[in-house]
Amino acid sequence: MGRLVFFSFLSIFSFLITFSDVMIPQKQVMALPLSTDSRWIVDENGQRVKLACVNWVSHLEVMVAEGLSKQPLDGIAKRILSMGFNCVRLTWPVFLVTNDTLGSLTVRQSLQSHGLLESISGIQANNPSIIDLSLLDVYQAVVSSLGNNNVMVILDNHISKPGWCCSNFDGNGFFGDQYFDPDLWITGLTRMASMFNGVPNVVGMSLRNELRGPKQNVNDWYRYMQKGAEAVHSANPDVIVILSGLNYDKDLSFLRNRPMNLTFSGKIVFEVHWYSFTDGEAWKNGNSNQVCGRVVDNMMRVSGFLLDQGWPLFVSEFGVDQRGTNVNDNRYLGCFLSVAAELDLDWALWTLVGSYYLRQGVIGMNEYYGVMNWNWCEARNSTFLQQISVLQSPFQGPGLSEANPHKVIFHPSTGLCV
Repeated sequence: MGRLVFFSFLSIFSFLITFSDVMIPQKQVMALPLSTDSRWIVDENGQRVKLACVNWVSHLEVMVAEGLSKQPLDGIAKRILSMGFNCVRLTWPVFLVTNDTLGSLTVRQSLQSHGLLESISGIQANNPSIIDLSLLDVYQAVVSSLGNNNVMVILDNHISKPGWCCSNFDGNGFFGDQYFDPDLWITGLTRMASMFNGVPNVVGMSLRNELRGPKQNVNDWYRYMQKGAEAVHSANPDVIVILSGLNYDKDLSFLRNRPMNLTFSGKIVFEVHWYSFTDGEAWKNGNSNQVCGRVVDNMMRVSGFLLDQGWPLFVSEFGVDQRGTNVNDNRYLGCFLSVAAELDLDWALWTLVGSYYLRQGVIGMNEYYGVMNWNWCEARNSTFLQQISVLQSPFQGPGLSEANPHKVIFHPSTGLCV
């Protein structure tokens, strides 16, 4: 493992990473399905596969993958690949597969029910073949299009009742909340796992996004997450099973001395979320070197220790305001990219989405954390894509050639290496 080195240069906060004996990144060729080998995700041949994903939202009230009113589905899939991402974390709500009335709605009917006539026109123009398909059929069509473009998919159960996530009191936070019936959740996981059994580019299922709220507790976490994991593996043994922690996917500390008790192995991955606002305004108000050191120490204590215990850790959400004007985000990003490089983490950027059909009552809301712009026709910030590009390939792990080891210095502010 390399050594984390922090520098300030011309009063511009930046980080350098030093790796010892690591490989120059190269294009991966993988054999699916995936499994785990200690802290690494590997393919069928035991070769390291690094998840370099982007989140694509499909769990809001409309329950259609965002952006299909702006651009053709195949074009979006090709754009994802061209930006260097090899997978999509595709969100879905439980009610999509457990409420037959909702799941059988057509795209047109769903949009009409929310008064989104402009979106109907947009989908008719850009994706006419899906306008009268059911919501479930369209979800499958998105997965299929991604597969046709060699993009892996992680099915992420983001929420139960469709809508924006998350708050402590939205009824979707923890087992037993208003909309979070554990039995219905397991039914939804089982149906989704079965639906995509045999679909090779569906490589993983994330059991639940951002567990939270006043009801959260460790005992129920073990009780239900173990049941959910077993249900998914029984219905689709090919997929890796991804488990989130408590407190908005920030806390997995309880696993340090209490391992899970499952009937299968080689398929479990843990996930964590990390944004600048996870630490309030600390990045803006404090010394960035000191804040980074403190935040990383805490991250390793509550989740990063799993790497040392031999478990893969997937940062399934991180992201910044793509306009580059948020000081808190900008300072956090250098720290995050340094750690992601140092530990060679698997990750998923929030988000692909440039704009939403409908979010929190606002039609056509602009998503400034989105890598696509409002009309989904080009990248919002090409400099950011350059910053993360080197992290889209693996530096370490099983199967990487040892023929030409290099010492690599990574500069997060530019994404360049020497």
